[in-house]
Amino acid sequence: MPSLPSLEAFAKGTAATVAGVATLGCGLLYYGQNYLIYPSAFPPGSRIEVPVPTDFGLEYQDLPLVTEDGITLRCYLLMQRTEINNSHAAQIDYADNQTDEEFASTRPTVLMFHGNGGNHGHRIPLAKVFYVKMRCNVLMLSYRGCAFCLLRSGIRIDAQTALNYLTSHPYLKNTPIILYGQSIGGAVAIDLASRNSSKLAALILENTFTNLPRLVPKALPLLGPFSFLCHQKWDSASKIPLIPRSMPILMLSGVRDEVVPREHMQELWQIVSRRQGNKSSGTENKSTISEVGNGKSRFLEFERGHHNDTCVQQGYWTAVADFVTSLSGR
Repeated sequence: MPSLPSLEAFAKGTAATVAGVATLGCGLLYYGQNYLIYPSAFPPGSRIEVPVPTDFGLEYQDLPLVTEDGITLRCYLLMQRTEINNSHAAQIDYADNQTDEEFASTRPTVLMFHGNGGNHGHRIPLAKVFYVKMRCNVLMLSYRGCAFCLLRSGIRIDAQTALNYLTSHPYLKNTPIILYGQSIGGAVAIDLASRNSSKLAALILENTFTNLPRLVPKALPLLGPFSFLCHQKWDSASKIPLIPRSMPILMLSGVRDEVVPREHMQELWQIVSRRQGNKSSGTENKSTISEVGNGKSRFLEFERGHHNDTCVQQGYWTAVADFVTSLSGR
């Protein structure tokens, strides 16, 4: 009968196993976090199967933007026209002799930053609402294309490149520019706004987080003990105070978000409120603080909203449309 291992041998084996798992966890989070945070090939085919706006009945410009470090970003630009061939399009008055370009220069422009899964083509239905229902110009940014290249520093360059394009465009440079960011795209929007507030009109943020290290225990529970190794910080909590108090911010939170706990959005709203000298618990459903962002900032929670379906909850797009309309009086 084989002898059982001694308690000392068992303890040594257990310690070695724990050490091995810990080492594996540390290595996975530190060296592999780019692939975990920016899964460039998820869902499968995302890098090669990219929908285009014409698939959804939208005319567009295929816009390649070259960054300062030589990366070409494949973006979509949807510029407004005096008439749109869509029965659901909002009717906007225009002068008889006004060109499409001149009309576009009178409408808001939305710069979209999507989440980490999929590609910008997957968000065309959202762009269509901005374009058709609100008659906004829309620039859909495509982040640089591989996980090896996808670092916070690179995405910040991508975002700045897109904004620089808009602010130098002959017809769009004087339009109110609104940043729309979902999930990690919200962090990209906050970061960009903290560095370019004078060029922007407003922010719309959906299901984003305070910072990534705090999100790791929820999104990747097995790697929670090693969250201190997360070097892709995206520290939105420290960036919001750099955004002027006059900047309107619309925050849209799914109560049932299984990826970003609702507390992250509530805490960000508290920070938005504190920059104005107000106090807010952040727990009110559809709460507002009248002094924040010239009385136009809003925090809304959607009781049935999960991480990826908050944007289809009842009242979501009505809130967005009302917010965009309110900016015309700035």
